[in-house]
Amino acid sequence: MNSVIQQSHFYNLPNYTYLILIISCTEKRGLLGVLRKEVAPNVLFENLPSTSKDVCDHRGSNLDIEVPSTSKQLSMSDISLEDRPTSRSESRLSTTSSSSSLLEAENYLLKKQVEELQNQLKSLKVGFDFSAIENNDALINVYTGLPDKALFMAVFKYLDSQNFHYNLGWSVVNISRINQFLMTCMKLKLNPIHKDLALRFGCSVATVSNIVITWLHVMHVCLYKKFLENQIPTRHKNKTCMPSSFSPFTNCKMVIDCTEIYTEVPSQLDKQKYTYSSYKHRNTLKGLVGVAPNGTITFLSNLYVGNTSDKNIDLLPPGVLLNIPPFLMKAQFSPEEARQTVTIARARIHVERAIRRIKEYKILQLIPQNLRPYSSMIFQVCGFLTTLNYPLIKEVEDRYFCE
Repeated sequence: MNSVIQQSHFYNLPNYTYLILIISCTEKRGLLGVLRKEVAPNVLFENLPSTSKDVCDHRGSNLDIEVPSTSKQLSMSDISLEDRPTSRSESRLSTTSSSSSLLEAENYLLKKQVEELQNQLKSLKVGFDFSAIENNDALINVYTGLPDKALFMAVFKYLDSQNFHYNLGWSVVNISRINQFLMTCMKLKLNPIHKDLALRFGCSVATVSNIVITWLHVMHVCLYKKFLENQIPTRHKNKTCMPSSFSPFTNCKMVIDCTEIYTEVPSQLDKQKYTYSSYKHRNTLKGLVGVAPNGTITFLSNLYVGNTSDKNIDLLPPGVLLNIPPFLMKAQFSPEEARQTVTIARARIHVERAIRRIKEYKILQLIPQNLRPYSSMIFQVCGFLTTLNYPLIKEVEDRYFCE
């Protein structure tokens, strides 16, 4: 086989194209084809072995090469390797040049591989799931509002055992149940936008909406309605774990107070009017919170529009006495009125602390417009999750789980 490359084919070519001639006589099988494809795909090869096998088969034959002249004194005729004078220095120089060129070729291929791996790394999705926080109770509290992993898993296992259908009519199978519960808790606790949750969990915005609304219904039915709704403790039970601030009110069953929650401005004018609060000077929703003397939340009303009066929300059964601090109707309180105000305020402060805990769920700082139809569910679920935290009053902590 006459393996000759015409001199004219090497004109105006980069220096690295000469590497093919050297590598073709080495033991690097398959590297020639890569170089032909990656280094100099447009170079015209005549009668050059097309595979590494052909290269090895011709290893013993003489290879005639023609190279461009670098001096005016050299002719442009073909030069055969057989006719070239050989010497030790020339052979040593040829070996060094071959090694250097081979290293340069390998370096080029490694750079290409690094670039490909970097591109693949950029294309990988950065996922977020429960395994990222399960061994850190502080992070679990930050993302979910629940105090530790044990309680998180207890609530999840109970909810996971329930049979339910997804809100949008199609099931979510690409995200595990525990991560769906985590996503819903994150929405309640941190209120990130749905696009943020979709990016974190590697799903679509529609999937996030389907998960959040579905699990919100599940939590409302299985947690709030079963364990908190219409579960006001008796006077006897309250007396077993009553703090000293309630000693003047031994028959107290509940301390109540109203709170307002901001909501996005509705698009309809009539809804803007009804939700506008003259007290907050913003569009709000209003709800009633009741706590037992030991600080445990025992009642959560539905949410009403912001211009609703507190009296219309106080749903007291007949025969129940309501202790209200005296109003200032003259220049100053009398000594008796002042003592009564201080006494009621000492007991009333606990419901305000409970409301502050509920509002640590950031979704209650501003309810999004798309979740306004579920605002009462959100309020009541957040209130229930608050009861799973540590006792509000340290004085009764040792009696918190009394029967």
